[in-house]
Amino acid sequence: MADNDLMIYDENDLKSKIYIIRGVQVMLDFDLAKIYGYSTMRFNEQVKNNIERFDDDFRFQLTDFEFKNLISKFSISRWGGTRKCPYAFTELGIYSLMTVLKGDLAVTQSKKLLRLFKKLKDFAIQIQNVLPNAEIQTLALQTQNNTEDIRQIKQQMVTHDELSAVIKEFTDPNIKKDYLFFNGQTVEADIAYSEIYSYAKKTIHIIDNYIGLKTLVLLKSVVKNVKITIFSDNINHNLHSTELADFQNEYPNVNITLKALGGTYHDRYIFIDSGTKNEMIFHCGGSSKDSGKRVTSITKVEDVVLYKNIIDNLRNNPILML
Repeated sequence: MADNDLMIYDENDLKSKIYIIRGVQVMLDFDLAKIYGYSTMRFNEQVKNNIERFDDDFRFQLTDFEFKNLISKFSISRWGGTRKCPYAFTELGIYSLMTVLKGDLAVTQSKKLLRLFKKLKDFAIQIQNVLPNAEIQTLALQTQNNTEDIRQIKQQMVTHDELSAVIKEFTDPNIKKDYLFFNGQTVEADIAYSEIYSYAKKTIHIIDNYIGLKTLVLLKSVVKNVKITIFSDNINHNLHSTELADFQNEYPNVNITLKALGGTYHDRYIFIDSGTKNEMIFHCGGSSKDSGKRVTSITKVEDVVLYKNIIDNLRNNPILML
């Protein structure tokens, strides 16, 4: 059982422990352990003893690259320093925790977490006037599916009147995503970049002075035979050599070369298969490292002739030193 001393967390404390990993909101095992009054080891033992309740979309272990990225991005100092990477629990995983961690403390803390998740799930309402009707319907369908998942979990839960009230209260499980405008449509930021990069058959050339680790991560699914060149002056030094090395170790099939831009470009561009019949050019209002964090747009360039010599003029630029 958990310790009897109740850990007191306000809403901001709890919110700071929610991260976006692999496109979903998650909480990490060492944070949840403290919230529920367990040591991290004891907390994970309780989960392992009931592992049949935690499918891959409920709980997954971070890779070294994902956790290093998280530490770098959020300056995490709460990790206990164990050798294994932590486990991430999705919203459904937190519901399953309530079937495993029983008692008044578990109920009290779960109520706090679920109410916070509910508060963070009002994104669909906030963007009703922005999203096209088709996308609103997509989000509504996702809500219906998630609600059914939660209903099935509830059937397995220990009977508790107060806990049941929390489940009834939690009725809007839309996952908050970061969006941008892509060719006049509102699109999830990561999906927009993935779609653009999926067009490439031979090459991808990126012009962006403000690159970062996310610039690389968005390229992780590019097929092996596509050669990627990023032209940048790495202003503010957001991308470090250690991050590049970690990425290359994690995704050895992604062929990336970094070259200096030389201070000649302000705007951001993506060139797909430059100089071929498949050539496409996209003008990006912001850097991919900030995709979705600020209001921005990506627009396909219709008159590619105007941009014909840009890549040819940059090909002989020196390698970018991080």
